[in-house]
Amino acid sequence: MATTSLHPKSLSPFLTNPPSFPSPHFSKLSFLHPPHYSHCTKRPNLLHTQQAINNKKKNPWLDPFDDGEDPEMEYGSLFTEGKQDEDPRPPDNPDNPYGFLKFPAGFSVEIASLGLKIRGDVRRCCCVVSGGVYENLLFFPAIQLIKDRYPGVQVDIIASARGKQTYELNKNVRWANVYDPDDHFPEPADYTDMVGLLKNRYYDMVLSTKLAGLGHAAFLFMTTARDRVSYVYPNVNAAGAGLLLSETFTPDSLNLSDGGYNMYHQMLDWLGRPFRSVPRQVVPPLRVSISRKLKEVVEAKYKNAGAEKGRYIVIHGIESDSKASMQSRGDTDSLLPIEVWDEIAEAVRGFRPVFVIPHDKVREDVEEVVGNDASIVFVTTPGQLAALINDSAGVIATNTAAIQLANAREKPSIALFCSEEKGKLFVPNAEEKKCVIVSSKTGKLIDIDIEAVKRAIQIFDVSLALA
Repeated sequence: MATTSLHPKSLSPFLTNPPSFPSPHFSKLSFLHPPHYSHCTKRPNLLHTQQAINNKKKNPWLDPFDDGEDPEMEYGSLFTEGKQDEDPRPPDNPDNPYGFLKFPAGFSVEIASLGLKIRGDVRRCCCVVSGGVYENLLFFPAIQLIKDRYPGVQVDIIASARGKQTYELNKNVRWANVYDPDDHFPEPADYTDMVGLLKNRYYDMVLSTKLAGLGHAAFLFMTTARDRVSYVYPNVNAAGAGLLLSETFTPDSLNLSDGGYNMYHQMLDWLGRPFRSVPRQVVPPLRVSISRKLKEVVEAKYKNAGAEKGRYIVIHGIESDSKASMQSRGDTDSLLPIEVWDEIAEAVRGFRPVFVIPHDKVREDVEEVVGNDASIVFVTTPGQLAALINDSAGVIATNTAAIQLANAREKPSIALFCSEEKGKLFVPNAEEKKCVIVSSKTGKLIDIDIEAVKRAIQIFDVSLALA
């Protein structure tokens, strides 16, 4: 009887499909292919339901069994509703024999973890911003949104050497460190040093605008921040990055700067999302703050060039190979030769044109074309450029950081673009910003209509009359 129980006929319940192998003793087993699925018509609906569940998850890579927040979860009254509070720093103790006893803001270590866990408070935030001056300047509304959404948060920046210069115009940033996130092969010593630096600051949230693959995602993961948020590649290079990130955004192209002024709209939408009793946070406009010392330095520069405060027009976008031209990665055709600028400057009446050069070697070219009496100001940092624009009557520039700084300081401007589409992308709502867009008809900036630019210069006469 023992031998008959092991007969192949006793396995008949498992043999539900015809054998797929030449030998009659092998077949597909039913525990790999259940019988009720072979003729069932509802299986696609099950897959569709599972896909719908995955779409609701924060990140399906983190936990395949996480279906999101439990709608039946009941919270108490502590640290559940509203925004976080900006904890006052304990007062200094002048009677302390060791000097003044100082504590950092938000040093309530006994209760800090409750708000961080239940309400998702953010006490320290680090932003890794890819790109140069233009890209970092357009990230300013995101920084202000973080400050409005999380009161009392401390915001730090990791950017390239050129991008770090932008943050002398932002009073919301605590520290700005130089580390180029776009360097694909960083020095091992610099890499490990930056990882240790970020880890020792105990950030609650890390944001990154660099398109992340597995390598950059691992860099953000090693910061040990609770929320790791980043853009990822829109192709196969993003494989594995979602395992190490809390939230990911997929851009439309490999170049994030192609989105123009609203290039960070996905991240801004996530940062300003409504949460329980907190409504959706409105994205603030681009604004910059200029220090008094910076204004004094720039004032001495333009006065030395023969210009007076409020009586000159800034001309920016002279063709040069210098990185101080402050172009956008999304518009490489954004510089004009000095001969074209000379024709435009001749149409300026009532104001003195001030030519901004990104490198001192361009000075001779400007003097040779315009003349030795031309007002030339050598500016390489966005802070000095903002101070120069702040004291001017207006700006005529190509698609450089000068246009965005003029809009931030609410100065009338004329923006020259290689195409009408670029103008709408980088300067939306131009009329509200007192900006006149002049675009080329051929798609090349060199073919721009000079007569159209000369007609647009009348905007400065209107602003002077209103003043």
